[in-house]
Formats: sequence, structure tokens, C-alpha cells
Amino acid sequence: MQTLIEEAVANGARCAPAGAMLGVSVRTLERWRAGAAEDGRHGPRQRPANALTPPERATLLATVNSPRFCDLSPHQIVPRLADAGQYLASESTMYRVLREEQQLTHRGRTAVPQRRAAPSHEASGPNQVWSWDITYLKSPVRGVFFYLYLILDIWSRKIVGWTVETTEGRAHAAALFQATCAAATHDPTGIVLHADNGGPMKGATMLATLERLGVVASFSRPGVSNDNPFSEALFRTAKYRPDFPREPFTDVASAAAWVVAFVQWDNHGHQHSAIRVVTPAQRHDGLDDAILAQRATVYADAKARQPARWSGATRDWTPVTTVRLNPTYAVAAGEHRQ
Repeated sequence: MQTLIEEAVANGARCAPAGAMLGVSVRTLERWRAGAAEDGRHGPRQRPANALTPPERATLLATVNSPRFCDLSPHQIVPRLADAGQYLASESTMYRVLREEQQLTHRGRTAVPQRRAAPSHEASGPNQVWSWDITYLKSPVRGVFFYLYLILDIWSRKIVGWTVETTEGRAHAAALFQATCAAATHDPTGIVLHADNGGPMKGATMLATLERLGVVASFSRPGVSNDNPFSEALFRTAKYRPDFPREPFTDVASAAAWVVAFVQWDNHGHQHSAIRVVTPAQRHDGLDDAILAQRATVYADAKARQPARWSGATRDWTPVTTVRLNPTYAVAAGEHRQ
């Protein structure tokens, strides 16, 4: 395990997350590095004086497995026993005993809750994985909004399509996607389009359009707000811009005019730290390799002139080669996860 962790750290991963994936703390790794031959930790050396006696443990197990309580959890059993004037153990003790007896399973006839993994996708170039969402823009009427639709390429962070509408609808979403593909003169076949579980995202019109164009539809888990992080981060960037109006937009035209300026800035002026501080347009158009190579040369020359000022390697200017949406594993060097 130490070899695997050291390899991950050498490739750019942080020590603590890499160790956590293998169940090894940073302190344990430090002991291994210092030459510790074995794990020096010790558990309790004697049985606690207040532990359940064998007869008490047997009574507890017989009670929780009785017909009256077999379908209930300890959180429900303990209060019912208290109502009957009986106390056997706390909820945590019941859970511990059931776990030790390998009886801590789903109790009852209802279906076992399912934990679905977040959808994960990988992009190694532009126009492979797009993310889109809708956000509200205030109108002059309280409770009435304009709706900003944005499509983002997660690999380059470039906004590839947008529109502002007075309603939130499936037809608008489908029309925007078709217009975005037409404007980019890009064949949409095989693109992964990720969205949350909103009505416009999963509407029949939108799904039919994606199927006809050969697009792979991807959706966040129901009730999970952070499965679409790229779009959420973009909306936060937009609404925290210094020039974002404090007052409501007067009409759709004024809202659209502000979005035009924001998209221009975000695509051509916003240098993203996650993609080595280049603009989305530069990365989308393949210009980032030359820019980063030139920066690496500048740093190498600076180190050569004043080597005493550099205690280690120069700043990493290698291009980010892979971007993953909702990754479920450690990230190697040159990769980025949101």
C-alpha cells in the first residue's frame, strides 16, 4: 500500500486523499516511511466493566428478533421498550450487538434503499462532454423571472451555447442544442450531454432531439444538487461578477445584452486556474499547448539565472490532458476533476 500511495503522490495526488482511498492515515504513512516494521496500534486490552453480560446480550438479541420488533430498527425499539417500562440497552449498543452478530441488515418488508453512483464521464478533448443547466434572472415583476440556458464544454470550460427566454420549457432547450451544434458546425453524434433532473432536461421534446442527433443523454441523481458541478460553478461565476446588475433586468433584451458581455469575457478573458490559467477559447482552439510551453521556458530560464531562489522544481505548466465529471477514483498527474 505504501508503494501505491507513493506512486500516486509522485503523479500529483495529495497524500491524505490517496491514503484515505486505501484506509491509511497520513500518520500511519509517516510511521512506515520512518521504518516501522508493523502496526503499533493496540485496541482495548480488557473487557469494559460495564459491558453487557452474556445473559443480557442473549435477552437483547431475543427481544429485537421477536415477532413484535423484528421489523423495527433500534431507534424504534428503544422507545417502545421504554413505554413498556423496560430498558435493555441504548440504540448504539443495539446497533453494535446486531453488527457483531451480522444481523445489521434491512429490517422490514420495504425495499432496501438503493445508493446510486453519480454519473461519471471523461473528456480528453473538446466537444466530447457538454454540461448544461438553467438559472433564473430577476425581472421587474416580483416572482417572475427570465431564464438563462447555458451549454458548457467541460474539457475547455468554453460556453458553446446560450439563450435567454421568458419561459422555462423543453422546446427552448431542444432548439438551443440544435442551434449550438449548427453554429459550431460540429457533428453532435456521440457527444455526452449532462444535465440535472429538471423537467426541461428530461422532457420528451429534448430527449427525442438528442436521440435523433445521436447524443448520449446523462442525468444527475434525483435529489442530488452537486452532480452537475461545472454548470453550477459557471452560474456562480456569472452572478458574482462585479458587473452583474444589482437591480432586476428591465426586459429580455437587457438580460441578453449582459449575457453577451459575460460570455465574451468568460470565453476570451477568464483564465481558469483548473486548466493551467488559460482562457476557455484558447484551450478549445488548441492554443494552450504553445502558451504553456512558452511559460515553462520562461520559468526554466528564470531558474537558470537564479538557481538559489528555487528550492525545487518550477511551476507545473504541462497541459491538463483529461477532465472528468464526477470522478470516483484518484486523479493521476495531468488530469483534473471538478
